[in-house]
Amino acid sequence: MKIRLLAGLVALGLAAVGCGGATVDTSTSGTSAPASGSTASASGSAGTVKIAINPWVGYEASANVVAYLLENELGYTVELPEIKEQLAWEGFETGDVDVIIENWGHPDLKKQFIDEKKVAQVAGSTGNKGVIGWYIPKWMADEHPGITDYKNLNKYAELFKTSESGDKGQLLFGDPSYVSNEEALIKNLKLNYKVVVGGSEAALIKGAQQAQEQKKALLFYFWDPHWLFSKTDLVRVNLPAYTEGCDADPKKVACDYPEMDLDKIVSTKFAQSGGKAYELVKNFSWTNEDQNAVADDMTNNGMTGEEAAKKWVEANTAKWQAWIPK
Repeated sequence: MKIRLLAGLVALGLAAVGCGGATVDTSTSGTSAPASGSTASASGSAGTVKIAINPWVGYEASANVVAYLLENELGYTVELPEIKEQLAWEGFETGDVDVIIENWGHPDLKKQFIDEKKVAQVAGSTGNKGVIGWYIPKWMADEHPGITDYKNLNKYAELFKTSESGDKGQLLFGDPSYVSNEEALIKNLKLNYKVVVGGSEAALIKGAQQAQEQKKALLFYFWDPHWLFSKTDLVRVNLPAYTEGCDADPKKVACDYPEMDLDKIVSTKFAQSGGKAYELVKNFSWTNEDQNAVADDMTNNGMTGEEAAKKWVEANTAKWQAWIPK
């Protein structure tokens, strides 16, 4: 959200992931590479597949595992251009993108590019369950009973003040492209808080780690799946429960984010002519634990996306073999 989310995680447009994610090829279309689903090139490739990289490491983990299998099992060339969410959807129309491997909702974009323009299609679930929310370090919940109820947040606003938030409490946000209801939530729930944009996933992670280790107050936007939850004790703030349609009007949102069944989006052209590459993308489905393991290796264990993908592939043969087209 980025949660994913992380909501998908909104306002769309991009900066490279800052927390040790994959090394990616930033080239897009306009090269001499064969189009998706094309016949083998002179170098022997089965074709080229362009998987957009959105700016959070969980997404990168999924993209790198799929890319590794496309290249090493099916003989495709894979490009991984770094593109934020909105621009990635526009890439379906321009031919710059074949696959968004992890989509966090975006009903507005689905309506525009799938229903109206018909340049994209849903390619099934990733298997990941995505949740965006507001979090605090566990020590704060232990020391301040009731702080996890949004109705009490104004009482604790003083704790969260920073130089950036002025006389209001700070709500730390990540990359500006993430899906966000934060401004509306603060206004409609009458909270004495201000959204402060940290600028990246890395800023959120660093803030959370320091808040727990140094006992600093922090209220921040974050999402699951994420490896951080296995290393830092965090507690979610309870906003008004999500109900169907409570987020239909972005300006009137006064409810929490829903749990989302994250899905894959592909270009219509890729769905029609992508052959085995499309079948692999469609068949790809794993768990939050799978994604977190790869993302953790990429962020904390010094591995490139390709190295982390290789490690996971070698340890989970039965799982990924079911994705390979017969």
